[in-house]
Amino acid sequence: MIRAMTGTPIVSPGGGAPFASLSLEHSSTVDRVAEELRRALFDGEVGPGTPLREVALADAMGVSRSTIREALAVLVSEGLANREPNRGVQVASLDPDAVRDVVRARTVLEVAGVRAWASASEESRDVVRRALADFTSAAEGEPTPTELTAAHLAIHRAFVGLIESPRLAALAESLSAEVRLGLAKVDRIRRNAREQVRTHGALIEQLEGGEIEAAAAELARHLAHGEESMRQALDLTAREPADPHR
Repeated sequence: MIRAMTGTPIVSPGGGAPFASLSLEHSSTVDRVAEELRRALFDGEVGPGTPLREVALADAMGVSRSTIREALAVLVSEGLANREPNRGVQVASLDPDAVRDVVRARTVLEVAGVRAWASASEESRDVVRRALADFTSAAEGEPTPTELTAAHLAIHRAFVGLIESPRLAALAESLSAEVRLGLAKVDRIRRNAREQVRTHGALIEQLEGGEIEAAAAELARHLAHGEESMRQALDLTAREPADPHR
């Protein structure tokens, strides 16, 4: 793979170029490797807990180990893989407690978001509308699992965006990253993207009509159902101890 080198002088306030010898390496190779690994993860070709060995991946993809190492670092930063001491990098796995906790946190954030609909700026509401339009467009085409899951989660992050808090938006992004693989498997099993579009569209119609509490209740039910579907898809239900209070 060829990496393009571009050197742009950094001019000092006095007109000189004291850092003229510095250059920035721009390469799409790492991005392409990371994207191919994401595709394999989201398509289910590589399952949770699978070791991602640098040598094997470098041989399979025809790139250097350093390129693989950088691409794996991207996946780790996105929450799609974990790096463990003396064990290297593995595809991220979810356990029942993690799924429950993530959904609990998402519910708090997203329900607060839809309840902020009336006070949110028109710009923030338009983000929700555009996210629905993008999800609709993806569902009507032939999206990859990666694209479909990204479009699905974008709507939920847009709900949190209605609060208009950068810190809460960042938290929502982090939570989405934790469940991306699980949701991708649910979407592959369900194959009901258009039904998902209708469900989200109906919820947004409630918001547009001022039915804020009805929308909040519907969103909470949607997330609870999503948790159960994810647990079943990931075969986590059998490992959960029975709750005598249920």
